[in-house]
Amino acid sequence: MAQLELGLDTFGDVTADAEGSPLPQPQVLRNVVAEAVLADQVGLDFIGIGEHHREDFAVSAPEVVLAAIAGQTEQIRLGSAVTVLSSDDPVRVFQRFATLDAVSNGRAEVILGRGSFIESFPLFGFELDQYELLFEEKLQLFTELLKEQPVTWSGSTRPSLVDQLVYPPTESGTLKTWVGVGGSPQSVVRAAHYGLPLMLAIIGGEPVRFAPLVDLYHRALEQFGRPEAPVAAHSPGYVAATDEQAREELWPHYAAMQARIGKERGWGPMTREQFEHDAGPEGALFVGSPRTVAEKIARVAGELGLARFDLKYSVGTLSHEKLMTSIELYGREVAPLVREQLAAA
Repeated sequence: MAQLELGLDTFGDVTADAEGSPLPQPQVLRNVVAEAVLADQVGLDFIGIGEHHREDFAVSAPEVVLAAIAGQTEQIRLGSAVTVLSSDDPVRVFQRFATLDAVSNGRAEVILGRGSFIESFPLFGFELDQYELLFEEKLQLFTELLKEQPVTWSGSTRPSLVDQLVYPPTESGTLKTWVGVGGSPQSVVRAAHYGLPLMLAIIGGEPVRFAPLVDLYHRALEQFGRPEAPVAAHSPGYVAATDEQAREELWPHYAAMQARIGKERGWGPMTREQFEHDAGPEGALFVGSPRTVAEKIARVAGELGLARFDLKYSVGTLSHEKLMTSIELYGREVAPLVREQLAAA
């Protein structure tokens, strides 16, 4: 296995101050920039910023936040997690990320997806009954834009293009573009059809259950005559000095976040027993001491053949200060342990 890249993702969750009051969203955005700067300083490979349009997440314009990060970092790669392509315009998405690529000296990536929330559809005037069509057509157009050649395209969800060049081009001639999927075989095959790298959002259940999807992806790439492409995964987690400390600090914030989102979606409240299972060896929560988290990442990366693992490090109202400690431990202790274990394996 080539050296596993280790990254971080955040949705800019609105965190709480020392008294438990929510911080203003502008302060959360400044804190996200500081978190990314620390991630660069501790040698992590990637920072992904999610897009949402709601009260509990501060980031609605990831590229602007990423551009601010670009100006204060040197090495870390910068991307979205995810860009909701269905409710955006592919031309504008390409232009924004090509611009980010320029100002960051070639460090930009984009992860395209449909998103797990739907608030952007009414906000920007899109119909939910076109959920599938919007993503399919816009992804098709985006893959044409990636060639950085004159584009001729027509569809039913945006105006046609005829022999249209889009500016600015990237310096390297290529913008790394992933497709984020949550577990749908159709989405996996779609990514393979376009020859785009696959980003798995593993947010519940056992990570090993995604192995058949990884196998499907590689088989589909072969059937479509596409070259091999990397697979990555994103999972929530939190690192502290000990397993007990990590779980105790994370639990109230994680449970409250699950309850808040679950109320919208009809889930029951999470029990401590469920949390402990998810935080255990087989679950999707990467929480614990540096050694515990490293062992889990190394095992899952091996089982799924991952090229990159991204820890979704922001968890509900968990404070900025604790997130900074988690990032420090992830970069300085977890990353070396993961690489050591994978080298030994």
